[in-house]
Amino acid sequence: MQQSNFNLQPDFLENEIIKLIPLEEKHFEELYKVASDPLVWEQHPNKNRYERDVFRNFFEGAMESKGAFLILDKTTNEIAGSTRFYDYEPENNSIFIGYTFYGRNFWGTGFNPQVKKLMLDYAFQFVDKVRFHIGAENYRSQKAIEKLGAEKIDEINVAYYNEPSRHNFVYEIRKN
Repeated sequence: MQQSNFNLQPDFLENEIIKLIPLEEKHFEELYKVASDPLVWEQHPNKNRYERDVFRNFFEGAMESKGAFLILDKTTNEIAGSTRFYDYEPENNSIFIGYTFYGRNFWGTGFNPQVKKLMLDYAFQFVDKVRFHIGAENYRSQKAIEKLGAEKIDEINVAYYNEPSRHNFVYEIRKN
């Protein structure tokens, strides 16, 4: 039996080296330092998110979602990036995880699978399906999510907060 009161933004989720804390307005400058690297967005559908105004729009959407987190490296207290829960559908017993990005020094370090595991373990207390929108050209993210056992179930156009719609793949991981 699933619990019904899914809090999209618990006070924190953490393990030995990672802590997810609710994103707040005061985090903008520090997070923008991570996001201002053009290579972070190179395979992303919205390739210009490294620009301050474009990232400000992304950040505002994150704040409005009430499901966004700052990803912290507990060993160094360094900001690794951001992620969020969104589009909770109780009638479909599903939630999306996404809008995730990391600074390059966290690429290939095992951070992403650990963050996803924290989020999946939390989400599966409330839902049976976790889904992900991944840009059609974001091969790095597609490979990463497939390694976690996700299956591609659809292709759709997704319009992000005040941005044009882009071609995305939908991936899904089921609780069982």
